[in-house]
Amino acid sequence: MSRFLTERGRTTGRRFGTAISFGFVPFALSAVAFLYGLSPTPSLACAYGVFAVGASSMFPNGSGGTVYLEYDDQDQTINWSGNSRAPAANNADKDIGTNFFTAGLQYMFNRSWGVQAEVPYWDRKFTTDRNVPNTPPDLVTTQWSDLGDIRIEGVYTGFSENLSSSLTFGVKLPTANDQFDPAVVDRDTQIGTGTDLLLGAYHCDGLGTDPHFSRFVQALLDQPVLTSEGHRPGTELDIAGGVIYSSWTLGAVQISPLVQVIFFEQTRDTGPQSASPVASAYQRVLFSAGPRSMSAIFPPMPTSRFPATRTSTATSAPPRGC
Repeated sequence: MSRFLTERGRTTGRRFGTAISFGFVPFALSAVAFLYGLSPTPSLACAYGVFAVGASSMFPNGSGGTVYLEYDDQDQTINWSGNSRAPAANNADKDIGTNFFTAGLQYMFNRSWGVQAEVPYWDRKFTTDRNVPNTPPDLVTTQWSDLGDIRIEGVYTGFSENLSSSLTFGVKLPTANDQFDPAVVDRDTQIGTGTDLLLGAYHCDGLGTDPHFSRFVQALLDQPVLTSEGHRPGTELDIAGGVIYSSWTLGAVQISPLVQVIFFEQTRDTGPQSASPVASAYQRVLFSAGPRSMSAIFPPMPTSRFPATRTSTATSAPPRGC
């Protein structure tokens, strides 16, 4: 099965999360976002970086731990090539819909070192035309659920007293199935993508003289290191930066409006089992705006992300403000 497009799919996502902190961390972030954007088929069908950066991520703020549950979804249906939409007839794959369920744990042993882990579970529905480019179409739809690739990372926040900067490093383990119904499901549409090295960083601090404004920047590099069944996904880089205003309250809940810009890039897939390596690279920029809530228990509040452009190929430390 071949692919002719560099980018495919409208990604509509609703991200809902709740977190419970323990140890010495105050009850923390209820991580929520709403995603609306355009995304490529070969890469983003398996990539998860779109949900890994931005103001909804869990930045450490002291010793102790946080456990959280998260739900995201994507529905990819629109073909994209270069800077414009492309005919659906050129792509055998017609729809990739995925529900992502994630259980996570972050534990800081002290104000410098910690560890975090995420255990994902994916439910995917895939529709493809086995008769492309001929007619009539022979549409086949399959749906399956499975454990995703588990992520384990170390966290270092010892660059400053207020934990305003952090470095993360770890591995994505090949715990997911990458051979479900291979006669129908392309290798780059499988839930499992293999072993990756992960390297990330963030920084946040005040903005100007108003103590209610803060800014942040975050980056995550996902580098596949082992080829699985003749397929290696491209390198993925995700970068987010934005501004948060923390002044509004609703009872015991702090509501912080935020604006952010998110950039994604993935290089081409490689290996003999890559469906169409030339069509697997992409670049994309999203704008995001909405409220962020901080509370022990609070209903999710969404932010919205809109595509800007895309092409295919116990402490005495000073407050950090975000």
